[in-house]
Amino acid sequence: MSSTSIIAPALLAWHERHGRHDLPWQREPTPYRVWVSEIMLQQTQVATVIGYFDRFVQRFPDPATLATTPLDEVLHLWSGLGYYSRARNLHRAAQRIVSGHAGELPTDAATLATLPGIGRSTAAAIRALSAGERAAILDGNVRRVLARYFAVAGVTSQSAVHKRLWELAEACTPAHAVAVYTQAIMDLGATVCVRRRPLCPVCPLEPGCSARRSGRQHELPAARPRGVRRTRSVVMLLARQADGSVLLERRAERGVWGGLWYPPQFPSVEAARLFAATRLAAAEVEPQSRTILRHAFTHFELEISPLLARCEGWSGVMDGPPVLWYNPAQPERLGLPAPVTALIRNLS
Repeated sequence: MSSTSIIAPALLAWHERHGRHDLPWQREPTPYRVWVSEIMLQQTQVATVIGYFDRFVQRFPDPATLATTPLDEVLHLWSGLGYYSRARNLHRAAQRIVSGHAGELPTDAATLATLPGIGRSTAAAIRALSAGERAAILDGNVRRVLARYFAVAGVTSQSAVHKRLWELAEACTPAHAVAVYTQAIMDLGATVCVRRRPLCPVCPLEPGCSARRSGRQHELPAARPRGVRRTRSVVMLLARQADGSVLLERRAERGVWGGLWYPPQFPSVEAARLFAATRLAAAEVEPQSRTILRHAFTHFELEISPLLARCEGWSGVMDGPPVLWYNPAQPERLGLPAPVTALIRNLS
């Protein structure tokens, strides 16, 4: 028996006893529900996703509902989950599904992969998990399992390494029980063949694992070279009216926090004070900023210095990005970054 043909039987037997069988998207694995779950699970652990998934599909039970809902409300339900481009891509893809596919997800992986936010692996996962179609996946967990088992050296994002892992993923995917196999190899990577301190003694693939035999399981797959983690410092002006409403502006739909609402942001306290003096009515700015709030992103850390200004609203005509007065006592359904929610909650 070849090394690739060993993978599926071992994983299927392991999954029957140790795999995850009762996740919300498994109970009714429609293409839409699997799609939403796969997007949410990118960069996010299952335990975190479950609550968000349940709320999301209850509010948006199908692509048509999602497509016709304002982006603000979509981002509102996504608030706190992070990586907001995923929510924007879900919204855009739903609109494409409605306009170009009669409101149903395409039934072939190649067409699915052309939709915003859906690449080759996610498209394959949707078809495998919802329809049992033989389609190989290669998410982060699967890359780690295959790189260790077959001793594929190098960084997985490198072209030659990536190509080799895809070849192995295709070779290992069975012709039958594809949905179970797909869930099994993802579960193994998430719970046993983890990045640090893999649980090799209880792994069903341990007998044939090349990395285990050579003691290289902590070296494979090779870590991506890390750049210097930088810190970005900003001042957020918390302009507050007597009724408790706080001034927010909407970020353009790109980059970090794209499409979300947050207080006006400045490079310095002086710039924030100048804005308050020239753009807000009867502004009274606190003498110094409040305790710095730190928020970690993938490639940098954001240091937020909150500066409170009490005011009576606008002074003159406003230009620039869309703005509104947000009253936390009567909150609108907006997408707010988690740090902004914390800032507003802690206002006194």
